[in-house]
Parts: sequence; structure tokens; C-alpha cells
Amino acid sequence: MGVSPFPPIADYAFLSDCEVTALVAPSGNLEWMCLPRMDSPSVFGAILDRGAGGFRLGPAELMVPAARRYLPGTLVLETSWGADGGWIIVRDVLLIGPWHHERELSHTYRRAPTDYDAEHVLLRTVRCVNGEVQLVLDCEPVFNYGRQRARWRYTDHAYHQGLATADGVDLQLKLTTDMRLGFEGSRASARTLIREGETRFCALSWSEHEPPFTSEEAYRRLVWTAHHWQHWLARGTFPDHRWRSYLQRSALTLKGLTYSNTGAVIAAATTSLPETLRGTRNWDYRYSWIRDSSLTLWGLYSLGFEWEANDYFYFIADVAERDDELQILYGIDGEAELEERVLDHLSGYEGARPVRIGNGAYTQRQHDVWGAVIESVYLHAESRDHLPERLWPILQRQVEHALAHWREPDCGMWEVRGEPQHFTSSKLLCWVAADRGARLARLRDASAIAERWQAAADEIHADICAQGTDARGVFVQHYGGTALDASVLLMPLLRFLPADDPRIRATVLAIADELSVDGLVRRYRVEDTDDGFTEEEGTFTICSFWLVSALSEIGEHRRARELCEKLLSYASPLELYAEEIDPKSGRHLGNFPQAFTHLALINAVMHVIQTEQAVQAAARAAPTQLVF
Repeated sequence: MGVSPFPPIADYAFLSDCEVTALVAPSGNLEWMCLPRMDSPSVFGAILDRGAGGFRLGPAELMVPAARRYLPGTLVLETSWGADGGWIIVRDVLLIGPWHHERELSHTYRRAPTDYDAEHVLLRTVRCVNGEVQLVLDCEPVFNYGRQRARWRYTDHAYHQGLATADGVDLQLKLTTDMRLGFEGSRASARTLIREGETRFCALSWSEHEPPFTSEEAYRRLVWTAHHWQHWLARGTFPDHRWRSYLQRSALTLKGLTYSNTGAVIAAATTSLPETLRGTRNWDYRYSWIRDSSLTLWGLYSLGFEWEANDYFYFIADVAERDDELQILYGIDGEAELEERVLDHLSGYEGARPVRIGNGAYTQRQHDVWGAVIESVYLHAESRDHLPERLWPILQRQVEHALAHWREPDCGMWEVRGEPQHFTSSKLLCWVAADRGARLARLRDASAIAERWQAAADEIHADICAQGTDARGVFVQHYGGTALDASVLLMPLLRFLPADDPRIRATVLAIADELSVDGLVRRYRVEDTDDGFTEEEGTFTICSFWLVSALSEIGEHRRARELCEKLLSYASPLELYAEEIDPKSGRHLGNFPQAFTHLALINAVMHVIQTEQAVQAAARAAPTQLVF
């Protein structure tokens, strides 16, 4: 009948302590978690194969909760269950606590320490609010992407703590609980009747830091974590608007996708969730893409999160300073080699194979990377009206690379695996590199360099205008072609031409009318693009949000607002987004949650809100007289 054992991608909840992430299904089963880092092998991998490990806590005979939400302003998940005999509330959280390293240095932290640190504990608490409910715990980790089953044994805490290990795996899991544990092969389980007013907890830990040993301690540490998230969010600047919650949830999601030790922002928490159901467009997104950097910084700066923006910027500066040739993506600790491999033993989400780890795109040549870095430097310098001396050699090298290679074909923003082309968006970002580089050179009083780079920017600009359009004056995917591509929606956002230029307006409207399905935008038409695949894909949500911003830029404010409302209606029940949306079903596809989508959401929503506020301010005419 087509019933799937896999929950819809949009139904997963996202947890993070900024060192690891986790996804929890509505059933209360934790189905994705990699340890000890975001990009490590999975310990719970049921999202990619139902036999690859899970960790459920919930009512014995019920799999569908009454309600789920995040505690306001946090990444603490609350699930309410109405069983036949009563009601319980389960809260799931990756604990954060005070900074640990007071007497010794952290071996992994490269940014300036903060007041808080990951506790390396997944905490799950239960409270019975009415009647009584039979509660079950089933914890079955499978190490190394579902290859090695756990072996359990008791510790000196008797039935209240179990230790899970596997041969050849340098990772131990401790499961601590006030329930009584038993072991059935590779599974640790517990069952208890919880009555009104009673609480239970369980904590999975993987480092030397102690888990809670009582319900009271568990509650205290959960509250500390919740307050941490609320205090962090309070640092941001959010407009008083009906869409405020989407901006706040996007900010929390971006923070949760940030590896705090280095400042790297990963593209998504998962690998190999399919862009096409049962398809082969399945990629590992647990890495940091340099091309996302400028939008990431814009989003963080615009919402007031300068510390996070600076940490991410200096992650980029680290790799740009180290490497003569900048890659398009890096590991979360700056790793350069991300060998792509296939895990044949995993069935994939709803049978979508292959399941991949690593990402071979790190070897591709993409000419947008230099512009992304220079735009990031420009945003960083603009935020403080100063260019730090350390950045000048990085800046010079990246601009010169752009000028040396902009005339060559590349693989484009979408990392196509077909023949390289002269992609318009790649030329656009090379222009950004030269144009912003010239501005920064003037800021540094390097007038001769500024003149040379500005002349190069003007040459690239003229070349794009001459060769990047079709007969209608619409900017197209690549030189010599007629195919549309959503990446050129960045032109008005990057100020390539004025928003009222007829070519910009024609391009935005052509994409809105010809590359969209029910208002949702495709990256390109797969039949018109040699991307190495033949199967269809869903609409890319980032491109749809780009269209909102572009429509707003060209003055189509009503159309921008209506499309934004539509896109926000597609949010998951917890206001999260995957990479794509199937235009027929509204189903989310691709890796989840997707940082780039939430960044584009911030940009689009802020465009619409700022336009609304400007219109409202203009409409408030001063009264001609005061009436008492």
C-alpha cells in the first residue's frame, strides 16, 4: 500500500549541543546521531537503514504523539503523549553547561572560549501529568554506520547504568537512568509504570564528563541548557513581526549547525537523504561549503549575532591562509581531503541508494569560491570599517586567483558532474571578487591595486552582459545557452546591476514564470542541463527564497510577500526545512535541516519585512492638528 517504515523527513526534530547533532522521530525514536563529532560515523542510523541503530523512549503501545514543540527559544524538544491511562511529557536535549577547561587546555577548541561548553550528554526526561502510563526504553546503538553492534555490561551503578562497547571502536557509551536496565543482545531496555506526579530520566554520555544520576540533577541541567539557548537568542535582533518565530527558529538552527570548536557551519546534519525519492542524488552535507560563507555572514550579522559570524569568518580565514588553492568545501576542523565512499550495507532512506559518506565535490573547480570569500571579507570589514592586516594577503591571493581563472569553464555553483561550462553565476562571483577587492584595496589606500582590480571587474561585468543573456535579454545558465538557472537570482542581491535594470527584471520574472512549479523554483531543468544525472529532482527551497528576495528587489512587493507566505506554510511542524520540496506533495526532500535554506529564509523574510515597514512608515502621515 506504499506505507513506509521511515517517517517523513520533515517530521524529524533537530537537537544540537554545537559539537554533535541528533534527529528524533515523532515516535520518540532517536534515528540519527554521529559521535563524537557532527561528521563522525553514526551510532544511531535508523534514518538510513531501519537496522542501523535507534534509541526510543515513550509509551509502550503508542507511536503517535499528541503534540510536539520546542520549549520557546530553545533546542529542547518536548513531546506530549496521551495514552489510554494517562498523559506524559518527554523532553529531549543535548546538554550544554559551564565552560569545562579551567585548569587544562581543550585539545579541539580553536576559537576564543565562551562561558559555556557541550556536556557530551543526551538527556531524556519523562514526567507523568495525569493517570499512569507504561513507559519503555529501548537503546540499540550500532557503531560505525550500522556495521558493529554494541556489547553491553553493567557498571558499579548496578541496574542503573550500562556501558556499550564494540571491538575496534574507540568510543564508549554510558546509559544512565533511574529505571532498571536489562540487556538483550545489543539492546538495552527498561520498562516501568509511571504515575501522576512521578518523573524518570535517562542519559546517554560519551566522554569523561559525568551524566546526571538523579531526576533532580537531570532537571537542573536541562533548565540550565534551556536558559542558555534563551539567553543566546536574546542577543539577537528580531523585528516585531508575525514571522518573527521563523527567523528565531532559523537562527537557532544555524547555531545548532555550527561546530563551536572551530566556528565551521555545516550544510546539514545528515548524509544521503535523497533529493529524489528512491533516487541517486544522495550526498553527504556534514561539511562546510565556502560558497555559503557570504550568505551565512550576512544572515548572522543582520540578526545581530556578530560573535558567531566572526567565529565562522575566522574558520574561513584559517583555511584560506593555509591553502594556496582554496577548495569549495572543508571538513569541520578544516580537513581538506573528504574522500567520497559508498556504504553498500545500508539500504538508504526509503531505499534511496547509494548511501555516501565524504563528498567528492572537494576536488572540483568552482570559480564562485573566490567571490564568496572576498564578499565575506568585505562584510567582515564593513561591519567594523576596518580591514585587519592578517586578511590582506588572503584577499590579494583570492582576487588574483579569480582574475587568473575567470575566463575558464568550471563545474558551477550546483557542482554538476557533467562537462564544465562557462556558468554565468561563476563569472558573477569572479566579478564580486574583483569589485569587492577593489573597494577593500581603496579602504587600505592601495590605490594602484584598486585601479587594476576595478578595471578587471569592469571587464568581467561587460563580458557577462555581452555573453550571459539570451535574445530576450534574460541572463541564462551559461554562455552560449538558453537554459534558465536560479543561481542568477543572486545578481540583484549582489548588486551586479541596479534592480530596475530591464535585464534584471526580465530575468527574475522569467525564472518566476518559467522555472517554477506552483511558485516553487527549480535550480534548473534537468533535461536542459548536463549534471551527470537523468532523474528528476524537487524544487530547491533556497532558490524559492532567493526569488522572494529578488522580487522584492525589483519592486514586485505583493508577489514577494505572497510567495514568502506560501514558502513559510511549507515549513515542518517544528519550523525546519530540508533542502528541497516536492511541488506535487509538499514533501521535504534532501538533507535536513539545511543551513543554506534557513539562510535564504532569513534574507527573504527580512526583505519582505523591511519593505512592509517602509510602506507603513510612509503611510503614517503627520496629523495636521492635535485633537484633545
